[in-house]
Amino acid sequence: MSTVGIKELKNRLTHYLRQTKGGGEIVVTERGQAIAVIQPIRSASRLASREARLGRLASRGLAVLPTEKPLRKVRMVKVSGPPVSRTILEERR
Repeated sequence: MSTVGIKELKNRLTHYLRQTKGGGEIVVTERGQAIAVIQPIRSASRLASREARLGRLASRGLAVLPTEKPLRKVRMVKVSGPPVSRTILEERR
């Protein structure tokens, strides 16, 4: 297990993620105080969030994570008056 400050983690993130992928754990500190642990998903004992559970399934090859944010629900709007297409055609003339 290694310890790293936030600035160093940001600067060398790929390096530390490779260590984690290899089974290592990283303690992240802020001004000398430990604030987080980065560990492989397989070794996490209790995954509370939905994202963490999905991440574990993805690491085993049982699920594929989405690559984009899901679309928000779109509320239909009712418009009164003539169709917009007619207005566009009239303005083109």
